[in-house]
Amino acid sequence: MQTEQIAKRIQEAGGRLYYVGGYLRDRILGLPVHDEDFCVTGISTKQFESIFPQAKIRGKSFAVYDLEGREIAFARKERKIGKGHKRFEVETSPNIPIEEDLARRDITINAMAQDILTKQWIDPYNGKKDLQEKRIRAVSKAFQEDPLRVYRVARFAAMLEFEVEEETIQFMQQLKQELTTLSPERIFHELEKALKASKPSIFFRVLKRANVLEVHFKEIYDLIDSIQPRKYHPEGDSFEHTMQVVDKSTLLTKDLKIRFSCLVHDLGKGVTPKEMQPHHYGHDEKGVSLVENLGKRLKIPKAWIKCGKVAAKEHMKGGIFEKMTPAKQVDFITRVEKSLLGLDGMKIVVECDKSRNEGSLNNIMFDVLGKEMLQAVTGKQIQQKYDIKDGKQIAEYLRVERIKWLKQYWNSSMKTIYNGTIKK
Repeated sequence: MQTEQIAKRIQEAGGRLYYVGGYLRDRILGLPVHDEDFCVTGISTKQFESIFPQAKIRGKSFAVYDLEGREIAFARKERKIGKGHKRFEVETSPNIPIEEDLARRDITINAMAQDILTKQWIDPYNGKKDLQEKRIRAVSKAFQEDPLRVYRVARFAAMLEFEVEEETIQFMQQLKQELTTLSPERIFHELEKALKASKPSIFFRVLKRANVLEVHFKEIYDLIDSIQPRKYHPEGDSFEHTMQVVDKSTLLTKDLKIRFSCLVHDLGKGVTPKEMQPHHYGHDEKGVSLVENLGKRLKIPKAWIKCGKVAAKEHMKGGIFEKMTPAKQVDFITRVEKSLLGLDGMKIVVECDKSRNEGSLNNIMFDVLGKEMLQAVTGKQIQQKYDIKDGKQIAEYLRVERIKWLKQYWNSSMKTIYNGTIKK
């Protein structure tokens, strides 16, 4: 059944069907539209069910219908009855006009509607103008009734690369105490979407500006004012460094595990005593437990946590790979290759960490060299060469042979390294 046919049946019963919300926002921006959002006014849910008996009802706090793949809600009013994201009393009625439904929405760019049959545009809060001016603005003071909106605004700002206007920032700050009522799953959901953006840093910068970053992202908040050696980090403190690194990662990978690893690679710098700064000795080891704490607290996927811990612990070694002895290089390659992050993922972390400002990116492609070494010297070869079957013994001989292979590699007079490319 076509959307217009559904709208006509609703009209015949005395109601109207509208496009609303994110569908209209993304359509105006020319972004890919994955789902259409609908809202019905003028008829009751019972009338709707009699017109469309095949519709399946969803939702607990208010009715949403699935009609042939379309998600159709009814105009509603909400009244806050307690703290948190879900403590609302919801009222649906045929007498609620579309304008009143839009009034309960979070930000103006999500508070627009279009009549499907007449094509009339309903935009009482100038959402279209805010889209044109790349601005995120709360619909009203009712914004403060739902703490989840704090993270939604930060996420939309990152996804759209929009500026958040000052009054909305103030509304976000006033919700600070209530943020603790949100579930970890909700926070992670917004974080995940933010990491899909081209500039995830905007998510954290908006939370920082609203003075709420420390509520759920304490480890990242602690990077603020954690100073670094200016010679190597002219960009500023550890927070600024991390923001640049995570943004850089979006140019190199779509894998969110790796983007997350770039975000958390330097968490250890946040616990460096002030008297030790600008140096951060041992921050790589200290960062491992911080990644674990952040991950468990927000119920971040275990795969992400595993990759993040490897990034925190190993990124410094990856950055000085060419300065390490062949023995340490073999151990580094072996450890990283066995990890979920892998050599390719670690290379992205190191490249993002080192390429923002130094101008001389680590020229040693340890991922390429590592793979070549792993293929050149295998456990099977060692087993056959020394006629041994004991696993521990094979591992010992394997390490020795790989160190020997690397020494020969570095001693080769025909080897030339330049511009991040290995040539023989």
